Amino acid sequence: MPARLTDITEITTALGMVAQNLPLALAHRPAALTNVDDEVWARLQDSFGGGKNHDAFCAAFGNGQAFLAAKDGLRNRIPQRVEWKGPHRAPGDDVIPADLRVDHVFLISCKYLSKVLLNPGPPRLFDRLLAGDERSSLHWFVETAPQPYQTLYEAAKSHTAMADLPGLVVDLTRAQQTTLKAVLRDRTWPETLQGPWSNLCRTVSEESARRWRSAMAAQRDQRRLLWRLLRITTATYFVLGSDRATHLRLRIDSAWDWQQAYELRAFEVAARHAGQPEVAWQATIRRRLDGAELTVSGHVEIRWSHGRFLGSPEAKVYLDTPHALVPGYNVLE
Repeated sequence: MPARLTDITEITTALGMVAQNLPLALAHRPAALTNVDDEVWARLQDSFGGGKNHDAFCAAFGNGQAFLAAKDGLRNRIPQRVEWKGPHRAPGDDVIPADLRVDHVFLISCKYLSKVLLNPGPPRLFDRLLAGDERSSLHWFVETAPQPYQTLYEAAKSHTAMADLPGLVVDLTRAQQTTLKAVLRDRTWPETLQGPWSNLCRTVSEESARRWRSAMAAQRDQRRLLWRLLRITTATYFVLGSDRATHLRLRIDSAWDWQQAYELRAFEVAARHAGQPEVAWQATIRRRLDGAELTVSGHVEIRWSHGRFLGSPEAKVYLDTPHALVPGYNVLE
């Protein structure tokens, strides 16, 4: 269903730019819409006919019509060509997150605007500042807090009385990790594990913040990281989507535009003590037009992606500032 909903959101946004009537457009595919194969189109028609995703169809079609009318967009000029990117993932770290290309010029991202910006591996975020797309085999808890992680494991082994587990946490097999996760499936850690877990969280948070700070000692590195976090890239593009409350239609500045309009004054990170390892981040930005000082803030949650002791931790990056208040995110006119 997530893949089908993505298709609905993206393709129906395109239809809003080339048609005035959604049912008619779905009955007779507009010639301007390209790169949508027959199987996907039939699935789209089936979804619309079933009525289960009515709100998603209406919201996406409305976003497309808004872009058609917008002064920053098509200004009521019906495009000759709207290309759908489809499900493939583009390589690299500074790629524009576009789902549609209109008349070879306008690049559009069709998104449900959650607070999650990125979900990279911790080494890529904290050590490489999101540069490149190589994957790392480093286990972040082992890398940043080997002894607290081992202590937590020993406490878990004692609590579960699983005698067949190895002495070292790094020697757990995938099958053993899965079994241990199942035994510790309750949302709250057992009382005897809460202290070791808290110590691990504190150590991982502090070491992650230290390494992140060290990796971006120069302001140019801080600015580049901020752009990567916010998906500010080499060209202007548009985001047509929604948050939980309303539509959100944005024009995203290119790095060139951003640099002319704003100046990064500081990028600060700090360990945050929570129920899991966290690092808070905040950018202080001066608007060149009037000298106003603006802030953008967020946080990173470092956690197992598949459950306790299973697999390597991920770094989920959150934006705490509302999208419409982020410097470089301009509400569509």
